[in-house]
Amino acid sequence: MGGIGSGRHWQWGAKNTTADYRSIDVRRWAREGFLTPGRRFSWQWTADGEKVGSIDVRAEHGRVRLIYRSRDYGDEWESHDYPVRLLSQQCHYGGHREWFACPARGCGRRVAKLYGGRIFACRHCYDLAYPSQRQVGWQRAQRRADKIRDRLEWEYGSNWGFKPKGMHWRTFERLTAELEHFEHVSNVSFATAFNQRFGHLGEI
Repeated sequence: MGGIGSGRHWQWGAKNTTADYRSIDVRRWAREGFLTPGRRFSWQWTADGEKVGSIDVRAEHGRVRLIYRSRDYGDEWESHDYPVRLLSQQCHYGGHREWFACPARGCGRRVAKLYGGRIFACRHCYDLAYPSQRQVGWQRAQRRADKIRDRLEWEYGSNWGFKPKGMHWRTFERLTAELEHFEHVSNVSFATAFNQRFGHLGEI
């Protein structure tokens, strides 16, 4: 699999985000039954239908062992084979939930996801932001508007449509009002940001 640092910054000095790194999710592995001691499997990542990375995993009692190779920026391939502890938490309504214990030295945080670089570690160890944290104001407002469209079952970019079957009119009216609000906020914020950055180009 590829090494760390393969992500792209949106702007100088910006943090990488969790979307820039390949990740493993203990919740998904638990749902798939992959954490049964003795289970062996291969986990892959794809892009445009092509495999871009993979690791071999062996489930053991109270931990999983990760086996893979990595390299950074054309360096020689380096082999890795190390355990990641599993932490089990009892749920209030029965059953239990599994977590990874971050294997980075001095960490050990209880996390659901680990992100792959030279080793797999939590987002705190790699100082990763969530993608939404790197969005500017108009992008956040547009993201809220798009989520409302999803609830209304309207096409992307549409500001008008029919009430979804089974939705109460009060809910429908509230959502359409919120959609109008966030679209307005997005448009105003975008215009302000555009003028701040490029407004000087029209000056003589």
